[in-house]
Amino acid sequence: LEISSLSENDILVLRLDLTDRSSHEAATNSVLKHFGKIDVLVNNGGRSQRSLFVDTNLDVYNAIIELNYLGTISLTKHVLNHMIQRRKGKIVTVSSVMGIMGAPLATGYCASKHALQGFFNSLRTELTDYPEISVIQICPGPVQSQIIQNVFTENLAKSLENSGDQSHKMPTDRCARLTLVSVANDVKEAWISDHPYLAVCYLWQYAPTWAWWLMNRMGKRRIQNFKSGIDADASYSR
Repeated sequence: LEISSLSENDILVLRLDLTDRSSHEAATNSVLKHFGKIDVLVNNGGRSQRSLFVDTNLDVYNAIIELNYLGTISLTKHVLNHMIQRRKGKIVTVSSVMGIMGAPLATGYCASKHALQGFFNSLRTELTDYPEISVIQICPGPVQSQIIQNVFTENLAKSLENSGDQSHKMPTDRCARLTLVSVANDVKEAWISDHPYLAVCYLWQYAPTWAWWLMNRMGKRRIQNFKSGIDADASYSR
């Protein structure tokens, strides 16, 4: 409000729990009642993971899928119904480069992001009769944020003890700016990352055999770094 021409009526903040799917229709209706329309939905809720599969309880995987995947598509379903009526809108989902590749310590997180990739790629094909409804997937690499401090671990009651140094990751404002550029230009899928993370994405896409070999080598270091208190993502750049 201080730096723009917006008024208080231009802003509406609603508390939302992605895991409480029964509340999503009411939240959507509240937005429509206030603004009269929804132009853009940005799905940006979720939690990452730092734990080995052999050590992780299955209820952690259930919670990851419930939040990252089912919660996202539930909210999308209610908003999409409105966009179809208008025949216009943008559905933007913040996925991850982990939706393209696989990495140790994040089996459940990778699974949830792969699920989002498959879902929205399929949804896009179902909306061919609505060319003004854009389905956009944003796939960031490591970004400076609070995501590591709030990751799932091997059990739901345990928090991560040491998040490690995050300074080597992409600044938050740069990721946000590139996301906005992608949305404004209706880019169907945007990989937003610095090298060498971005180069690994290209390997997974175009030379998967090399990517598997490389990840086997990097994965060991990723696990070692994590166990010694160093940020796991640092293994890509060392």
